[in-house]
Amino acid sequence: MSEQVGTKSRLWVAGLAGGVLVVAVVFALRDGPPPAPAPETQTPPPAAPAAVHQTPPTPAVAPPPAAPGMTSSLISDALKTPGLDEDSSPKPYPLDLEALQARMPDNLYWKLAAPSSDPEVLRQREVETKKWSEVFGRVQAGDATEEEVRQYYERRRKVSEDMLQFATTVLTEHGNVLPERDKGLYELSINMHRTRLSEYPRQEADAQAHRLTREAQRRAWRQGQPPQP
Repeated sequence: MSEQVGTKSRLWVAGLAGGVLVVAVVFALRDGPPPAPAPETQTPPPAAPAAVHQTPPTPAVAPPPAAPGMTSSLISDALKTPGLDEDSSPKPYPLDLEALQARMPDNLYWKLAAPSSDPEVLRQREVETKKWSEVFGRVQAGDATEEEVRQYYERRRKVSEDMLQFATTVLTEHGNVLPERDKGLYELSINMHRTRLSEYPRQEADAQAHRLTREAQRRAWRQGQPPQP
């Protein structure tokens, strides 16, 4: 029973580290300067639909095939960790998740990325994804209002700041005892979100400039003037 609990704990927290990276990658895929505005035709072009990014499931890793002549007992002995006898219990994962959540209850990591099977949590995540994807589509098309552009990048900054806080806290307090794989995921998340935070001011300025260009094109079209490049 203790071995099952230890295994579930390791898998759950590995999911925590992966969740940080997933959120980073999803938002990274959405980044990029707004597209160059196309010349106006007789009808203003509709907003481009936002792309939907799906994270592929992690493939299961099958155990290596047994070498010819190896019996099941030999295979079992070969897979044992050196220095760990059969009576030793697995050590708990070196993270107190409940303590972390109590210290950072408002961090968006718990709302957006932490592994969950709660139907209501999953439904809320779908609602959030749809909402901000629609805003992103309007921002890209130059059809968002000034306030929508501001709110969109304000949300982006909040997500990156919270993911950065979570990963930095984990590495600072537990980096010396984390498995190397999990440590690497947290380090990658930190680097990605730091980069994104440095890019958001320029991207927001570009989006606002794109919005103004599109507004000028629409005014010219309504007045029967030739479209401006």
